[in-house]
Amino acid sequence: MERASGSKHLLRMALEGKDDAATTYICHALHQLHSNRPSSPPTDLLSLTDFFRSLAPMVQQEGGLMAECAVVASELLRDQREQVVLHGDAHHSNFLDFDRRGWLAIDPKRVTGERYYDYVNVLCNPDLKTCTDPVRFARQVEVVVDVAGLELQRLLRWVMAHAALSAAWFLEDGLRTQAAVELAVARLAQQALAR
Repeated sequence: MERASGSKHLLRMALEGKDDAATTYICHALHQLHSNRPSSPPTDLLSLTDFFRSLAPMVQQEGGLMAECAVVASELLRDQREQVVLHGDAHHSNFLDFDRRGWLAIDPKRVTGERYYDYVNVLCNPDLKTCTDPVRFARQVEVVVDVAGLELQRLLRWVMAHAALSAAWFLEDGLRTQAAVELAVARLAQQALAR
């Protein structure tokens, strides 16, 4: 088993004023993960549509913003583009510093779907206490769009979809405070789309 011997930690970097660098590292690592591989992908991958199955029951229970996000999620899932094998949980703590080998991902969720989905956790990471700061959100969206070459509007729509899904997962566990943080991020994306 290989050991991550580097001294850098992306969540700590983001919290200590190096958020742009942390986001950039994640985007570059995701680009590597999404690159064409010489072998066929595993056959037992979960579709992104199945990955979102927890959202519908919570929409019935919660309504409001979660329901608005579910409509966006449904539209995106029906019209997925640039489908790849996804990490599925690409937040700051799931990329480790392997020193000379760079940033490598851990804890993949075995999901396949549109590549945009993998970039949303850098914006929605509930472990990052600044994720609901509107200035931070706008800046990191800009970094992701620039580094990963994504369309702004589509990325913001995926943020809404994922934030609602993440909120649903928290609500399944009875964690309403954490769900509210995710929905606050969804609201930031919704507001940015309205501009």
